[in-house]
Amino acid sequence: MNLLKDTIKEIILSEKSKSEKLQSICDFLEAQISYYDWVGFYFRNGNKEELKLAEYTGEPTEHTIIPFGKGICGQVAVSNENFVVQDVSEQDNYISCGWKVKSEIVIPIFVGGENIGQIDIDSHTANPFTNQDEELLEFVCSKVATLF
Repeated sequence: MNLLKDTIKEIILSEKSKSEKLQSICDFLEAQISYYDWVGFYFRNGNKEELKLAEYTGEPTEHTIIPFGKGICGQVAVSNENFVVQDVSEQDNYISCGWKVKSEIVIPIFVGGENIGQIDIDSHTANPFTNQDEELLEFVCSKVATLF
């Protein structure tokens, strides 16, 4: 876990652009954690009550804009709380990104106390996420927040 966090710190402190850093984080997490099959960032779309897809790794998604309150990501934009879904089939308010997706974890990113976006992880494995995943992704989000 500490090695993962150290690499995230290195990416954040690198000379890359913000976009390149976010893409590197997506690529790194997807490559290092076997059950992270799609890793992406969504950010608030200006002053609109919606999220806009930014950098991601994994299969393309048509969900590039997500209204607040819709799906797991949209719910996190409203609740400002982590949302771990071990089995997406049990969620009524779920937006499917693909038939392979079995579970999802979404962690908000706060800057100055404001929810500006989130990291979204989809897994093709049911029930894979642990407290360690939440802790790692909260760390990632705290570091990403320093870019804004």
